[in-house]
Formats: sequence, structure tokens, C-alpha cells
Amino acid sequence: MSGLDLFGYPGHTVPVRHVIALDVGGTGMKAALVGAGGELLYQARRATGRERGPDAVVESILGFAADLRAHGERHFGRSAAAAGVAVPGIVDAERGVAAYSANLGWRDVPLRDLLGRRLDGAPVALGHDVRTGGLAEGRIGAGKGADRFLFVPLGTGIAGAIGIGGGVEAGAHGFAGEIGHIVVRPGGTPCPCGQRGCLERYASASAVSQAWAAACDDPEADAADCARAVAAGDPNAVRVWREAVDALADGLVTALTLLDPRTLIIGGGLAEAGETLFTPLRDAVRRRVTFQKLPSIVPAALGDTAGCLGAGLLAWDLLVTTDRSEVSA
Repeated sequence: MSGLDLFGYPGHTVPVRHVIALDVGGTGMKAALVGAGGELLYQARRATGRERGPDAVVESILGFAADLRAHGERHFGRSAAAAGVAVPGIVDAERGVAAYSANLGWRDVPLRDLLGRRLDGAPVALGHDVRTGGLAEGRIGAGKGADRFLFVPLGTGIAGAIGIGGGVEAGAHGFAGEIGHIVVRPGGTPCPCGQRGCLERYASASAVSQAWAAACDDPEADAADCARAVAAGDPNAVRVWREAVDALADGLVTALTLLDPRTLIIGGGLAEAGETLFTPLRDAVRRRVTFQKLPSIVPAALGDTAGCLGAGLLAWDLLVTTDRSEVSA
């Protein structure tokens, strides 16, 4: 198994309590063994292998988890105490079922039970990738110390995680936080969700890439190219960027009107533009608020490790809950 071994090495004999953390993406999986203090004892990555079909993806996840467990036994003197797994799409965390993912092609996969059996009965927590990343940003990242936050990654699409009191709200049916499908331009661009004018059709990294590629007549141009052109003062780029920022501000003001977050955390590929994004975005949100309290608008702190770190937090939370249940019994 390829990976970066930070603390595990031959001859390490003191048993170290740890959990497995696994973040499953459309093309790759990020994993770690995480200690009780949140330290990353071991990190590894593998391809998801979605081109081989949904059954092969599930087997890849199970095999990766088993290899991580074996690594912990060899180098840390004991099996992982639990596992946390973050997956994309629709997730029924309570039942431990990966209900649907267009990217991975699966439906109603009982992933928690499958992993539990592969890990010889170790408890497993299953979470939605964005909410899991939001959990990490809220507890140990940019939202640390905020009792209410909203985490919004701007990537291929736009989603959101609603942070409340150290946890993340899933909603009654697991759909809470889907800010990307707030309609900001009624009657506008069709969205795969069935609506027209959804936020993610205007302000996601992929939407900016598409708009800039058309504006500069270069099919290979992307959002990062657009951001660089904005910084250089290109008027076409400035127009494309302003339209995206205006749409994003409209969506965010709707969200903060409903949720009243103390901190608004922006992540994903578009946030890598830094102040090229944050300066006009803060100004655009400020111009739109009336009675609402303006939250702090800050960049995410954990980058692409947020999902994996959040999965580790899910696993440790599960152990705390289990320990309390055993004491009360």
C-alpha cells in the first residue's frame, strides 16, 4: 500500500489507539490512521476505480480499509478501534447506507455493514463528504470556536455544511445544506437537478471555467486561468468573474438570512484564488445585507484533507458515544 508513514516504523512496539479515516471521491480516495489527539499517524491515497463499475468501487473501499487495518496492527500494535468513511452523493448516515451517487454509479449500498464485516466487527460511521469536511473545518479548521458556521466548497458543483454546536446538521432526509440548488437566476441555465438558474450553474469552479473558456475562445481555459486574468486586469475576465461573484453573493445572502451563521467558510477550487475572490465577495455580500448580521467570510483552512480529517472525527465521535452507552448500561 502506497502512503506516507509518519509515526509507524519497524520496531515501534507501544500499542497506539487509532481509527481509520477514509474520504472517497469520484476519482481518488484519501485515507489516514488518526490518533486520539487528532494526529495523523499514517496517510495514503488510492484511485477509486469508478471506470470498473460500482461493485468494483465498493470492493476497492473495503480492500483499502482492510489494508489500513493491517497496517495499524503491524505498526501500532493493535487494530483500529473504529472507522469513519465520507462518501459523495446522497447518504443515509443513520442507516449507514450510501443511497445514491451519480459519480460512482451506486444505489443503496449498505456500506457501514459491509465495512464492519470486513473490519471484524469494528464500529463504522458513514458520512456525506461535504458535511464531513465541514465538521473538520468547524472543529479544527477555519470555523474553530464558532458555534454556528456555514461551510461552502466551490468545486465541480456547490454544496454546503451547516455547523451547529460542534456538529453538522443533516436535515430530516439528509439534504440539508444543498445551497448549490438555490435558484439565483429564475428561468436561467438548466440544472441537472431539474430547476433553472441554480447557484452552482453560475458560481462553481466548473461554471466559471465554462464561462471563461467561451469568453476567451479557448476550450482548455479554466477558472484558475480566469482568476489570473482578473488579477492582470483583463476586462473580459473581470466581467465573467463579477457575474460569478454576484451570483454567489445572492445565494449566500439567502443562506445567511435563513441560518444566521457566525462564520461563513468558503473552500474548494475557486477559493484558491485568494483575495481575487474574497475581496469582491465580501463587498458584494455587504452590499446585499439589510437587517441581517454580517458573518465573518473566511477561506477554508484544511484544503483537500478536510474530508479525511472529518471522517476521523466521525470515528472518534462514534467511540465516545459507544463508551458512554456502555457506562450507562
